[in-house]
Amino acid sequence: MSQASVLVVDDEQDILELVAYNLTKEAFAVTTVTTGEDALRAVRSQLPDIVILDLMLPGVDGLEVCRILKGDERTRGIPIVMLTAKGGEADIVAGLELGAADYVTKPFSPRVLTARVRAVLRRDKAGDGDESASITVRNLVIHPGKHQVLVEGRPAELTATEFRILVFLARRPGWVFTRQQIVDAAQGEDSFLPDRFVTDRSVDVHIVSLRRKLASCGSYIETVRGVGYRLKEE
Repeated sequence: MSQASVLVVDDEQDILELVAYNLTKEAFAVTTVTTGEDALRAVRSQLPDIVILDLMLPGVDGLEVCRILKGDERTRGIPIVMLTAKGGEADIVAGLELGAADYVTKPFSPRVLTARVRAVLRRDKAGDGDESASITVRNLVIHPGKHQVLVEGRPAELTATEFRILVFLARRPGWVFTRQQIVDAAQGEDSFLPDRFVTDRSVDVHIVSLRRKLASCGSYIETVRGVGYRLKEE
């Protein structure tokens, strides 16, 4: 991971220099651009391992860049960390729903941002495990290594966060998990870091979205009032 490539997209030159300096110091290979259009060109020219993306960009904004990258088969697997001054819950949930792996608000600590980048890359690498280790719950089949979910044999398109939540619940069917436990699972190894993008309400939003995307299998996810959620056993 020491030579992982990072594309940083921000229209503020001082932010670009700060992020690039700190990531380069940690042995990342860093490329910087200032517009959404340049970001799309850079990604298509040479796929980075991860993208740090500002939302408030001139022309094509960050949400649109994220939407385009996640809608392209060639680029949808690239994890995106959103870095922005737009810290409202609606903005955060919108970014996560589009498939962002993490969300850091300005002002930020460069050390925290670097740790978040490393955590996202570790989670992404961990997803490349044994493709045969599938999880089957009645008509629902989950392939953690392939990052694939089949509902009655048909693929379901989930965001990275939704997928981690589903795998977490499916590994222990019948067990009830609190929202905080689900938050920790969705965040990964560095859940101890200061965080402002995952709230109880955003967990509920992800669960609602999961149920909808799982269609006939959506009812497998049960709400346990006053506690949290579980995936029903057989």
